[in-house]
Amino acid sequence: MTHGSSTASDTSGTGTDGDAVPVNRYASDSAWRAVDDYFAAALVGEDEALVAARESGAATTMPNAEVAANQGALLGLLTRIAGARRVLEFGTLAGYSTIWFARAVGPAGRVVTFELEETNAAIARENLRRAGVSEQVEIVVGPAADSAQALVEAGTEPFDVVFIDADKPSNPRYLEAALALTRSGAVIVIDNVVRDGAVVQADSADPRVQGVRRVVDDIAAHAELDATAVQTVGVKGWDGLIVARRR
Repeated sequence: MTHGSSTASDTSGTGTDGDAVPVNRYASDSAWRAVDDYFAAALVGEDEALVAARESGAATTMPNAEVAANQGALLGLLTRIAGARRVLEFGTLAGYSTIWFARAVGPAGRVVTFELEETNAAIARENLRRAGVSEQVEIVVGPAADSAQALVEAGTEPFDVVFIDADKPSNPRYLEAALALTRSGAVIVIDNVVRDGAVVQADSADPRVQGVRRVVDDIAAHAELDATAVQTVGVKGWDGLIVARRR
């Protein structure tokens, strides 16, 4: 496998094991996918609503971009571990991860999720309805930075968990907004930070890589944030996430 290409597949291709690489994903070894499938089947147990939401991602403007099943479960667990009741999500797509968050915060909780495209929001609304969590979720359609600023200006109650999974060049702006909308103890998760290994390329011409690198620098320089990054391999290829906690 050739790593270090900062761009997930824009069109279907072929990995080193001969399997097709889905659009918006990196090449992955069949062994990685088998391990993902094993743990998902043994520990995650998606119900019909989650499966339908994941599969409906194919109809969005970014097919295959939703988190993997085991990653969705991780987001739900992090939310429960944090005792979160309010979650802010940058990037809805079909609402797959949104369902994990909504179920984690419970009926008394609240999830606010930002989505640029109305077509994606419509798909997500149906998935949320099917999952029985529509009443806990507010989908805000429009540019995420503008939507976040509106919450700041409205004096919105702070969020306990923030998940940043939208356009990567804007990661620094989204982190800034997350800090304005949280308080001590909040957890901030940023997805897709390894980018097939390209994150180490300081001179990368890819604005998505530079967006990740800038947000890493911002986190490292922030006195109130403790953080780490975890590489992942699996059905989505070689990528990873940052988990930060506000002191």
